[in-house]
Amino acid sequence: MAGWGIMFPGQGAQYVGMGRGILEISDAAKTVFQEADEALGYSLSRIILEGPDSKLRDTEVQQPAILVVSIAIWNTLRMHRPDLKPVLALGLSLGEYSAYVASGALSLADAVRITRIRGRAMQDAVPKDLGGMLAILGLKTDVVQELCQAASKAGLVEPANYNAPGQTVVSGLNRGLEAVQERAEALGARTVRLSVSAPFHSSLLAPAGAVLSRALGAVTVNHGSFPVLANVDTEPCQDAVDIVPRLVAQVSKPVMFEQSVHRALTYELDGLLELGPGRSLTSLVKKIHRPVRAVNVEDPDGLARALELV
Repeated sequence: MAGWGIMFPGQGAQYVGMGRGILEISDAAKTVFQEADEALGYSLSRIILEGPDSKLRDTEVQQPAILVVSIAIWNTLRMHRPDLKPVLALGLSLGEYSAYVASGALSLADAVRITRIRGRAMQDAVPKDLGGMLAILGLKTDVVQELCQAASKAGLVEPANYNAPGQTVVSGLNRGLEAVQERAEALGARTVRLSVSAPFHSSLLAPAGAVLSRALGAVTVNHGSFPVLANVDTEPCQDAVDIVPRLVAQVSKPVMFEQSVHRALTYELDGLLELGPGRSLTSLVKKIHRPVRAVNVEDPDGLARALELV
């Protein structure tokens, strides 16, 4: 018997006012916002709804903020469909934490605190503006890997996100990024320097993994009610012994989103629901496998579409 998969966005999906429409119609969403504010000890809700945008872009604010909006939408969907049990879940980087909250493996309070710690640790692992990330569009994965290997003679640079066919993000030190950019453009690729100030999902972020290991060791990780496909290797995870080491490794390893979607499609699925701000994952899924049904839910209209389907 088929069912739905759910997926959750990562950093970069945020915008001031995200979640407002759901919040206005859902007591379940209001509860999520309130619980997050209490867990963090400050009004994350106000920053989400009112900004300023500069504050929302802070990594240690941005990560719990996106998670809160994603779970507010998930809990609202469950309020309308209490018997809904996804076949599986997946997320892009930070979105993997949202997936574990949805599955019941992590509590909301623990997840918002851990993602704040994660955001700070990721930013602090490398001196600010020493490195960053670059999207490369139009080259095959193996070509990008070869470019990174050659460019690392100038400065370490590694694949960081396998997003979709012909869409790879690399991460590393500025000199390595510049060398990759020059060589990729010479091969006809389009490149976009991302507005981040650290080389996320590269081996340079290993110190952040050590911080996360301590933070995750201090919380209870329950058995999830459905599997979550891990970013680092696409394995379906439901227990702490599988979840924790993969979340620790995730900050310094590539995000295998394209591979995770292919793994998801080995299950019997009616489609995939993207729960959270934006529709970036829905767009990527269509590039990975166009026939799959993918629907984003970020506002009351999206919720209404989803409720007609599930």
